[in-house]
Amino acid sequence: MTASTQLTAANYLPDDLGHALLIGRVWRKTDHHEGPCVVAVRNGDVYDITSSAPTTADLFERDDAVDVARNAPGERLCSAAELIAANLANDASATLRLLAPCDVQPIKACGVTFAVSLIERVIEEQAGGDPAKAEEVRQTIATVIGTDLSKVKPGSDAAARLKAELERRGAWSQYMEVGIGPDAEVFSKSQPMSSVGFGADVGLLAASTWNNPEPEIVLAVNSKAVVVGAALGNDVNLRDIEGRSALLLGKCKDNNGSCSIGPFVRLFDGDFTLDAVRRASVSLRVEGVDDGFLLEGVSHMSEISRDPADLVAQTCGKHHQYPDGFMLFLGTMFSPIKDRDAKGGGFTHHLGDIVTISTPQLGALRNTVQLCTEITPWTFGVRALYANLVARGLLG
Repeated sequence: MTASTQLTAANYLPDDLGHALLIGRVWRKTDHHEGPCVVAVRNGDVYDITSSAPTTADLFERDDAVDVARNAPGERLCSAAELIAANLANDASATLRLLAPCDVQPIKACGVTFAVSLIERVIEEQAGGDPAKAEEVRQTIATVIGTDLSKVKPGSDAAARLKAELERRGAWSQYMEVGIGPDAEVFSKSQPMSSVGFGADVGLLAASTWNNPEPEIVLAVNSKAVVVGAALGNDVNLRDIEGRSALLLGKCKDNNGSCSIGPFVRLFDGDFTLDAVRRASVSLRVEGVDDGFLLEGVSHMSEISRDPADLVAQTCGKHHQYPDGFMLFLGTMFSPIKDRDAKGGGFTHHLGDIVTISTPQLGALRNTVQLCTEITPWTFGVRALYANLVARGLLG
């Protein structure tokens, strides 16, 4: 039995659960209806508040979202620990199943926001997506760059001088541009309604042989560009495909099950704020069920090169509106290089890997790695959501 299977359901919830105000979505089956419901976790108990907020996007738009989450009438369904336990058991007959805590919001992501991941993106590019060449490139690139990129403020005069010098030496990269240049990389990670949640399978393309999880914090942002809360996310990454060409980013990033968010969005209130996100440390654990492989690491948000508020501003403003709000992955510093299958071959997923991403104030997000062609197809989109809500009398 692996260490993660010995964890109790409570280990996947925030350490301060009694103070955490959590918003999520569940697929609920009753004698009268079946469909997605918005839930609030209050003092560790799960309440269905769909009658007050038919979508999480609706809730996040409200100026009184915290008050609604705390006080809106709703049926108690179970404890949060019981809900987590049911999803860990993967019981197909369960009447409650956790979904991603977002619905009609577009899912955006920021890339190359940490110096370590910047270096790894340059390595992918120079290795042409071939993991066998990565170690050789990694050994020489620090000498070529000649500076600690974590100390370079993006868009600063020092960054501009470094760019000029690296261009002179033929070492500039498109990843350097978004890593230390004035403009952040913000891309569409996934479509509204497509993200999977806690306990679900995440998907890889069968063509990919060099891939990895990307543990991140995800901000929930409303249409007014107000950050209302945060969750954990896995921005599943196909390193070989992006390494062949950055123009393949869509093929690399947006596939069935390639985006996981959860288990809940923790709303900002007096106990949890954007400053808590800035101070957070995000842990990653990958357990191989077929080979006993174990990979662990920690990312510190204090080392991010662009402040989360700046990333939100670069995503949404007068230049680009999001009338349904959006979810924003903040980027990762964790690009695993620990050898798995062969010396110098670095890390890649095996099917069946269990990926757990955690931080104390948000709990833990757990998923299992499979092929995107073999996991449950994505069929329930925005039209299906609204048809379901209308049929249940939750919309006029």
